[in-house]
Amino acid sequence: VYEPTSEALTIDVTSKVDYLFGEAIERAVRRVADAFTLITGRLTVKDAGALEWVILARVECCLRRAGLEGPPVLPEPAPGADAPRSRDRLRRSRLYIPGNQPKLMISGGLYGADGIILDLEDSVPPAEKDAARLLVRNALVALDWGASERMVRVNQGAIGEEDLASIAAHNPHTVLLPKVEDPSQVGRAAEILRGLVGEDAAFLMPILESPGGIHRAFDIAAADTSVVALTLGLEDLSAELAAPRTSAGWESFLARQTTVYAARAAGVQPIASVFSDIEDEGALAAYVQRERGLGFDGVGCIHPRQIPVVHREMTPSDAEAERAVRVVRAARQAEEKGLGAVAVGSKMVDPPVVKQAFRTVDLAVAGGVLAEDWDSLSE
Repeated sequence: VYEPTSEALTIDVTSKVDYLFGEAIERAVRRVADAFTLITGRLTVKDAGALEWVILARVECCLRRAGLEGPPVLPEPAPGADAPRSRDRLRRSRLYIPGNQPKLMISGGLYGADGIILDLEDSVPPAEKDAARLLVRNALVALDWGASERMVRVNQGAIGEEDLASIAAHNPHTVLLPKVEDPSQVGRAAEILRGLVGEDAAFLMPILESPGGIHRAFDIAAADTSVVALTLGLEDLSAELAAPRTSAGWESFLARQTTVYAARAAGVQPIASVFSDIEDEGALAAYVQRERGLGFDGVGCIHPRQIPVVHREMTPSDAEAERAVRVVRAARQAEEKGLGAVAVGSKMVDPPVVKQAFRTVDLAVAGGVLAEDWDSLSE
């Protein structure tokens, strides 16, 4: 809490770990105060064991809410903060983490999800949007999520543009755009990001959550070269359709197929909606099997326990992997010989089948069906 006074600045810190970190906490608070050239008033901090990057964000938010201005105050970057992004990486699973819950962010990289989504939209109450934005910005700098893709779901409209401005320079790999109904929304987000950081801006994943969005799915998926995937939100879509979401999913069948077709036509990945029942692993497995069968490359997760189930069900069988390896090897042999056609045994294989075989091999390696050095093993 900041109380303006005419007296010299005082900082009062109470913490349950004061005997260990009291001085470090005060240094972090003073860093923000100095950045804001704050020399008068009273700052009262009650700490329950937060890490420095959280303290920095909390104090900065407090001062901004008090009407004070200053530059962003960032933590020291983690070793993985500069992890490179990849357009065509695996996106079998993406785990949503509320952007106002730093304690959940800290362990995000331990779960093995292909992507971690720091969420600034639906999971954050309106009154906490500004605080969550600073927490997510600092988390992008201070946390290492290992091999997981660094993702952020921003808000719509003007609040979303503030989100983009806050995170753009801190290496978000992919930004999820909610409730997209028109290609111009994608173009606007891409324009903002490039204006902030140039051509090395984050990739985009539009989310279709309304009949209008589904109707314009291809135009949205093809709206900008920064789009790498297209997904949909079935909870909001079902509400707009006035058709309760069911386990059979017939109420959303057309929307799901449209999303897959639009994504494939635009050359981006189709990603399925989340599965909301975290207790029923059998139903989750059936859901993933069904969505994979429709052509989706991955699904959303709202709890870490869903990740291994998703990965298991997205992994090709031994037979599928074996067929894919044969196609990949045949394609490489044809390329070495300068041949335009690929033959597996007596059958010719079309380029789309070859492309899918390479993806199947990647999935099989990621799922442990194939060894990473499978290519060095004899046929």
